[in-house]
Amino acid sequence: MAPRRRGLSEHDQAEWANYARRIAPLRGTVPVAPAAAANAMEPVVSRLDEPIRPPRALRSAPHVAVGGQPGGIDTGTWKRFAAGKLPTVRRLDLHGQTTQRAFHSLMAFVRTAHADHVRCIEVITGRGSGEQGGAIKREFPIWLNLPEIRPLILAASHPHAANSGSVRLLLRRIRR
Repeated sequence: MAPRRRGLSEHDQAEWANYARRIAPLRGTVPVAPAAAANAMEPVVSRLDEPIRPPRALRSAPHVAVGGQPGGIDTGTWKRFAAGKLPTVRRLDLHGQTTQRAFHSLMAFVRTAHADHVRCIEVITGRGSGEQGGAIKREFPIWLNLPEIRPLILAASHPHAANSGSVRLLLRRIRR
């Protein structure tokens, strides 16, 4: 395997300069000279085989699925939670609400419960009348994975296999 070059070739620098000439700087910023911009690219070009990862604070939590055991929870806690043996402290009933109102109610409910150090909550979506359930039930898993509340939720499960219209959420603990 041939050794990797460091920096940009003359052709790449010319292409970059051509591209940079067509970009207008934002108001209140100082434009960067093409040579300086090309030199600023060198560290990125020299590490092309390394994956670019966002800072830890910006990484999203893994996808949460209702009923699936996530990482970060021990088996004993998961079994107690999935069997409905962890007591729920708060309950939110979304019956009769529009999807928009239910969404905002859920967001506020989860944030408040997490801020109050509540560990286990229950959200009643209802079963719905359609084949796949109602609109709130269909949207609920998507809402759980939105970046606004996903970092607050550790796991989700139905309290009983026959009760698909209710979901229990295990919230993450606030580390001090």
